Amino acid sequence: MSMLGTKWTLHGDGRTVVPGEVVAPDERLTWPRTIGIGMQHVVAMFGATFLVPIITGFPPATTLFFSGIGTILFLVITAGRIPSYLGSSFAFIAPIGASMNQYGPGGALGGVMMAGVVLALIGAVVHFAGSAWIDKVMPPVVTGAIVALIGLNLAPAAKGNFDKAPVTALITLVVIILASVLFKGIMGRLSILVGVVVGYLVAMLRGEVSYAKIDAAAWVGLPHFQTPEFHLGVAGLFIPVVLVLVAENIGHVKSVALMTGRNLDDVSGRALMADGLATTLAGLGGGSGTTTYAENIGVMAATKVYSTAAYWVAAIFALLLSFSPKFGELIATVPAGVLGGAATMLYGMIGVLGVRIWVQNRVNFGNPVNLTTAAVALIVGIADYTWTIGNLKFTGIALGSAAALVIYHGMKAVARARGTAADAETEPVRAAGK
Repeated sequence: MSMLGTKWTLHGDGRTVVPGEVVAPDERLTWPRTIGIGMQHVVAMFGATFLVPIITGFPPATTLFFSGIGTILFLVITAGRIPSYLGSSFAFIAPIGASMNQYGPGGALGGVMMAGVVLALIGAVVHFAGSAWIDKVMPPVVTGAIVALIGLNLAPAAKGNFDKAPVTALITLVVIILASVLFKGIMGRLSILVGVVVGYLVAMLRGEVSYAKIDAAAWVGLPHFQTPEFHLGVAGLFIPVVLVLVAENIGHVKSVALMTGRNLDDVSGRALMADGLATTLAGLGGGSGTTTYAENIGVMAATKVYSTAAYWVAAIFALLLSFSPKFGELIATVPAGVLGGAATMLYGMIGVLGVRIWVQNRVNFGNPVNLTTAAVALIVGIADYTWTIGNLKFTGIALGSAAALVIYHGMKAVARARGTAADAETEPVRAAGK
């Protein structure tokens, strides 16, 4: 493989994947098949990536542009060893919304840049020092709590949109739920996109969609770029998001390693740096922060094709779409009811992902350290506790994340000093039938 990861060998005959085999990152199928799979990746990231700018008010075409650029940057920095699409991160929705209310779009973009720079720096440390320290600073109970509170903190925003058009929102939500169990393969994995499409058609019939801006938009043109502004007051909103991005990236690398049978630990730092730089670029020009996408992991699991060639195709296709202002305005017409239905599912999924981290790592809540860490952090985050010090304003996500870190490490230190809380932090693995 070349330094840029842009040389691929043909897998077998290039047309079929033998059962039990996978198309490795440095392999590819024939170009027509690779292009088809690459476009499938665009469809997979489509619904979730566009929901973030639609909810936050950022231009969808600009977000798509930096999503494509970020994906190319990721593939180059990881030398083509990790197949991934960098789409919009839902962890940024709450801090962007809060900072826009206080400082406007420029202030929100400055916060996105701050998060990107911090993530890139963490990536550099991981690259040279390894990732073991991350597990010590952010054990599963802390990571799970932060991921969960970020999703559940957004519950009022989902309800706000739901209430604006409850019939459309309910239909959208029901279709998402049914699509996930009615369809097999890729259609089942794209249940949110299916729900958004059906919800949009319902909204059209109910007269809830406005096309005024589409008619005025050009077919071809540059995305709308915007410069960031920097305010120290947004730091407390965005820095906690970095902890989620670290967990998502490390999890993505481990998932790909497991599915391809390759050890990718030495590329974890590069993956973090790449996502950090992609997020920084997005903040610099008006896009949403990025992260590795679970939706595309689903496509790879279904097709058994992990070729990074397909992701180059996806990134280029996304870039081409971003140069159509009319397409961007079409995406922006998704009405509040559809967003409310989709967000009810999505925000809940983010919350449950935190719980999934606890379950997968067998976090023992019989241990008072774990129990207290999760309990306090969740309430602070969900209720959106706010603390203002001068010009600095810390909201639920920042305070909840800080609470998880401080309580866990503080209680651990006291317990060690006093010889208390001797219960194991993780539950033992029990034999089958026990």
